[in-house]
Amino acid sequence: MDYAQSKYGQKAEENFVNGYNCTQAVFLAFSDLYQMDMATAARLSSSFGGGMGRLREVCGAVSGMFLVAGMLYGYDMPGDLEGKKEHYARIQQLARAYEEENGSIVCRELLRLDRKRDLPVPEERTAEYYKKRPCKKLVRMAAAIMEQYIEEHPLGT
Repeated sequence: MDYAQSKYGQKAEENFVNGYNCTQAVFLAFSDLYQMDMATAARLSSSFGGGMGRLREVCGAVSGMFLVAGMLYGYDMPGDLEGKKEHYARIQQLARAYEEENGSIVCRELLRLDRKRDLPVPEERTAEYYKKRPCKKLVRMAAAIMEQYIEEHPLGT
C-alpha cells in the first residue's frame, strides 16, 4: 500500500500533529468504524503513547492499531478460545507488517534511544521535535497497515 495515499494514515498524522499521542492518533483516525464518542476513545487510548506511558516499550502507533483491531474484530467471551486464537494471529500479522517496514515494534528502538524508560513529562511539540522524531511517519504507516487489513478482511464477513 502507498502510505501517502491512505485516508486513515492521513487522518492519523493530522491527529498526531494536532497534539494527540501516537496511540490516540491512530485509534481516533478510525472512529468512523466503531461506536464510541471521541472523548472516551481519546481517554481509552491515552495511556499507550510514548511506548506505554513513555516507558518506551511497544510503539504507541502499534498499540493504536491493536486497539482498532480489537474494536473491529476482537472477541468478548472469555471462553472463546477459537476467537482468541484468531485474534492473536491477527495481532501478530499486524505487528509483523509494521516490523517488516520499520525493523521493530518497540518505541525506544524506533527512536534509537539508549535508555529503557523516559521521564513522564512529554516534550513540547515544536518544529525541532518533529525533525528528530519519526512518529508522524509511523502513525501514518500504522493506520495505513490497519486500513489495508480492513480492506482485505471486510467487516461483517
